[in-house]
Amino acid sequence: MKFSRTTQVDLDLGYKGFEKLHANARIPKKSSKYHPLTKKEKIFRIVAERYRNRRKRFDLRMNLIAGIYNYELC
Repeated sequence: MKFSRTTQVDLDLGYKGFEKLHANARIPKKSSKYHPLTKKEKIFRIVAERYRNRRKRFDLRMNLIAGIYNYELC
């Protein structure tokens, strides 16, 4: 598949190495014991993007995320 040079491509870790072929490819960082993620890399984007998981657990997940977020605000 070919992309325009200006197209932003978000990929998962299965496409590691694709960033060498396309300048605007973004692949998430992976944390390790010696290289923890920065605050910016830890952003949890499940609420910011389209929900693609099963609807059965949607309410539970949203309530847990809201609870964690509210806990961090206090």
